[in-house]
Amino acid sequence: MGLTGARLSVLAAGLLGLLLLAVLSGLAIGSAGLDRDLIIELRAPRVAAAVGVGALLALAGLAMQVLLRNPLADPYVLGTSGGASVGGLLALMSGLSLWLGAGLGALLAGAVLLALTRAALASTDDASPRLVLTGAMLASLCGAIATLLLALTPDQRLRGAIFWLVGDLSGAQGGLGCGVAALVFAAGLIWHDQAVDRLQLGSEVAALLGEPVRRLRLMLLVAASLAAGLAVACAGAIGFVGLVVPQAFRLMGVQRIRDLAWMSAVGGAALLTLADLLARTVVAPLELPVGAVMALLGAPMFIVVLARGTR
Repeated sequence: MGLTGARLSVLAAGLLGLLLLAVLSGLAIGSAGLDRDLIIELRAPRVAAAVGVGALLALAGLAMQVLLRNPLADPYVLGTSGGASVGGLLALMSGLSLWLGAGLGALLAGAVLLALTRAALASTDDASPRLVLTGAMLASLCGAIATLLLALTPDQRLRGAIFWLVGDLSGAQGGLGCGVAALVFAAGLIWHDQAVDRLQLGSEVAALLGEPVRRLRLMLLVAASLAAGLAVACAGAIGFVGLVVPQAFRLMGVQRIRDLAWMSAVGGAALLTLADLLARTVVAPLELPVGAVMALLGAPMFIVVLARGTR
């Protein structure tokens, strides 16, 4: 059962307040004396990257979950983030553009996933579990390739490559671009909300109602892959954001894609911003990779989500 209008408004206000608190805390905490130059040159780009990457990952997770009607669907689980990581590492080692390498890697992983499980884009949902399993194996393969590439990375670049691979926002660039991409992604989901809502009911139902199921699923897969590629290029491979955030809102009673799209984007942005704040303050002056912190936060959250879903 969905939320009433009043409860939805309260949830929306609280969510926006949480994002504002996360952004202000990210800008201020750790900035000695609130130094203006420090905030503008270091804190603002980092917070912008956390907001943009978090929003992209949450939206990509939402698109994957709608595509497969499976709460375990996520770019990190299905291998698109792994493909982006491999492409990014190859770009770093060869001196090419990190954005180009990660984007092409994510699209290639998505294309391999699509080629191996073309039946999942047909008019039935029977192939969805097979696609999830295939994606998990693809993610494992990409992880193995990334490990081999790290073994070939020169020592002077190894530490930076490892931090980037597990997720690092300390030198992230392109946060504004990720934010714009997240806005476009969310707007696209909202624009096609009726078709996506019908797809959530099942591909058979959507097909009976006249929706082009195969084309719609292909669009969702490509959009999620591109979003994952942009996020990985900016901050490395960060998991659990796309897995936890959309499903948490579903358990709160949010069902329509029009609401889920913008709430997932805002929730993912707030969650990753708070995780980055913890990453740079818990053991200050040392910094932890935000991907590891996100895993420490996301795994217990996902266990709670599964437990509530079971009940």
